[in-house]
Amino acid sequence: MHLLREIEKFMRETNMPWTKFGRLSVRDPRFVDDLRNGREPGKKISLKAEHFMNKWRDDHAS
Repeated sequence: MHLLREIEKFMRETNMPWTKFGRLSVRDPRFVDDLRNGREPGKKISLKAEHFMNKWRDDHAS
C-alpha cells in the first residue's frame, strides 16, 4: 500500500481529484478507488503512476 499513500499525498499536495489522477496517470479514472478497495497494481502500472507524479512535480515546480 506504499503506492496508495504516495498517491494520496500527491493528490493532497496538488488538490487533484482522484478520478483525474487515475485518468492522467494510468488512463483509468477508477484507479485510485480500486486501490482504496484493495487492488494490487502490477509493476508496470505502479511505475506509470510514480513517473506521472515525478513528472508533474518537475513540470509544476516553482
